[in-house]
Amino acid sequence: MKRSLLALAAGSFILGAAEFVMMGILPQTAAATNVDIPTAGHYISSYALGVCFGTLMLVFGRKTPPKKLIILFMVIAFVGNALSACALNAPMLLVTRFIAGLPHGAFFGTATVVAKELADPGKEAQSVSMMVAGQTIANMLGVPAGTLLAEVLSWRLAFAFLAAWAVMTVVLVAAWVPQVAPIKDAGIRGQFRFLTKIGPWLIIAAIFTGNAGVFCWWSYVSPWLQKTGGWASALVPLFMMLAGFGMVVGGLIGGWVTDHWRHAGTASLGQTISCIGLLMVLLVPGNHATTTMLTFWIAFGLFFVNAPQLLLMAEAGQGGGELIAGAAAQVAFNFGNAVGSAVGGMTLNAFSMDYRFTGLAGLPLSVLGVALLALYSWRYETDTDAIHRLREVQV
Repeated sequence: MKRSLLALAAGSFILGAAEFVMMGILPQTAAATNVDIPTAGHYISSYALGVCFGTLMLVFGRKTPPKKLIILFMVIAFVGNALSACALNAPMLLVTRFIAGLPHGAFFGTATVVAKELADPGKEAQSVSMMVAGQTIANMLGVPAGTLLAEVLSWRLAFAFLAAWAVMTVVLVAAWVPQVAPIKDAGIRGQFRFLTKIGPWLIIAAIFTGNAGVFCWWSYVSPWLQKTGGWASALVPLFMMLAGFGMVVGGLIGGWVTDHWRHAGTASLGQTISCIGLLMVLLVPGNHATTTMLTFWIAFGLFFVNAPQLLLMAEAGQGGGELIAGAAAQVAFNFGNAVGSAVGGMTLNAFSMDYRFTGLAGLPLSVLGVALLALYSWRYETDTDAIHRLREVQV
């Protein structure tokens, strides 16, 4: 991996860990802040809302070199996670989680453009998937480590570690990421011109609905493993590692397939994998074997879609809206997190805390995501690289 992509991956690592670690430490933060599990799900939603609002930084930073933007985002990540480690009560943790989420979408929008610029010809999706790999590795290593810290010592140490990682990332980006020219300045209105077309809205809606469906279940994966799977809480970090491994594998395979096939078609395939997993959460009896398999399966599908969706949005925003388009994908992703977490919490309350029904709540949303991506592929991706590789045969 190029050193520049490694530095970008370090940035996606901290943001991925900051976003997903709450799923692993939800019981501990709920107990520490004196709220129940469904209410603690608002900590997940608060981060997601920060992602949505943080995109506005790109509107006013469009003339700033991408490297400087990325360093700024890491400074904000440091502040948000350092304050989260010091949170004294539920309202304070909600606010600090919101701050920690502010740079998320803006970072991925900017880093996607930089990764494309640094890519070898024909390997743009793989380059983006390498950048996103930091986020998936965070789920394989960072989130389990944070979960283990919460189990053995304190959940606060998880956020303290992320704050320290942000400082390290600033150093790596400053040293390894080359200067990339700012995108074309199309003005404030020009940055959003791509949203006047129906295609980008189909992608945004697909990201939102697909992610909301998965997060109906994923937001409560820690108690699901314990209550439905019968696993001891001390083993949850191992399952966070298993899920992270599924995300790494899914993300890399999804990036490779994207470079060889239709982008939206690839994303639709990944979302279908998640749909099947959510159906199984509902229908398959909960035991050690099934919960282990489903943890890997759904995590694989969740990040299989990442590279194709980010690339679709970056391409949709060409002409001055690339940063906003890439960030819009993350806004949809995290807004889906917030809605999915809330819907999953309401479902738990409605079905007497039966965690299998989180799959039922998420399935219709996830199926809608598949349909929207398939529609986009059918409508806009009628031409593929495979067609260009065909040679005329004389008979």
